[in-house]
Amino acid sequence: MKIAKYAWLLTLSVATSGMALARAQDQSAKQDMKDAGHATKQAAKDTGHATKKAAKSTGHAVKNTTKKATHKSAEKTKDTSQKVEDKTKPQ
Repeated sequence: MKIAKYAWLLTLSVATSGMALARAQDQSAKQDMKDAGHATKQAAKDTGHATKKAAKSTGHAVKNTTKKATHKSAEKTKDTSQKVEDKTKPQ
């Protein structure tokens, strides 16, 4: 009789510990999902900042190159017009 009494108690304790273990794993999985969400958010922010920085530096480079090309074209146009003027001048 005493063995059956203790067997019942043993079965009950194993079932209770199993439920507690399952609950602890659920909380761990939930926290893992939260951590993954936060990591994804931070990665998206980092990507956004990097994209902004790259776009800004590219924009500056394009602006600088365009200015150089414009000035060089204007200078060459001026030189060419001077040559044409010298050639067409009455002697």
